[in-house]
Amino acid sequence: MELRHEQPSPQTAVVTLSGKVMLGTGTERITAIVNDLLAGGTRNVVFDLSGVTVLDSTGVGQFIASFNQIASAGGEMRMAGATGHILQTFRVSRLDKMFPFFPTAEEAAKA
Repeated sequence: MELRHEQPSPQTAVVTLSGKVMLGTGTERITAIVNDLLAGGTRNVVFDLSGVTVLDSTGVGQFIASFNQIASAGGEMRMAGATGHILQTFRVSRLDKMFPFFPTAEEAAKA
């Protein structure tokens, strides 16, 4: 799993993930970067999933934990770029009702 982030505004960060978001690929870095962003004053986090090829329950768990961290800080978590089986994973677990999904990270960052 590869992870990078950018800050389009002081309150919003876009975290871009690519590759396999699953057990053994360093998924704990997701919640670690959320901690760092929240500590720095960011309140809204967009996860760009357009480059994710595999997502398992460990990866989903990291997003749930991130959602809880962000909500506790008074922020909002948004998901972007999920398609195909990645989006279906969130739909099957009904997490698409919990996290707002957007077609692109740019649209999610502006919302």
